Amino acid sequence: MIRKAHIRDVKAIHGLLMQTEEHEGLVLPRSFSQLYSHLRDFFVLLDEADTVVGCCALSVIWDDLAEIRSLVVAPDFRGKRFGRKLVETCLEESVMLGINKVYTLTEQTGFFAHLGFKQESMDTLNQKIFIDCFNCPRFPDLCNEIAMVINL
Repeated sequence: MIRKAHIRDVKAIHGLLMQTEEHEGLVLPRSFSQLYSHLRDFFVLLDEADTVVGCCALSVIWDDLAEIRSLVVAPDFRGKRFGRKLVETCLEESVMLGINKVYTLTEQTGFFAHLGFKQESMDTLNQKIFIDCFNCPRFPDLCNEIAMVINL
């Protein structure tokens, strides 16, 4: 089941994002403060016992732009299309909000290409650079992420 995140989910989301050895740098860790501030951006994937086993966020960047971020599915639940379902849920919310351009910064280009995202120059996403990238420990020299965009 996928639903909007609740306040009680923050510790589980944090745990998923902080498993750096599992993700090998594929997802940026988020502090508790960041998670509480952006809780309404998150959707969570629950198993049969209502345990959070995945998450994904849709972050509104500007009036015509949103970002898919913090996509994580626990190892035991990978390969079952749950990541795809989390992203699709975020895209549905983007349409509901009236935002038709969504991007992600990723090293997993094949996954997002299967969902309809296309590679795009980072220069076209300058709002993102000013908002988030300057605060990233990988900016600018260690960033290997590729901008991918979908127009809904």
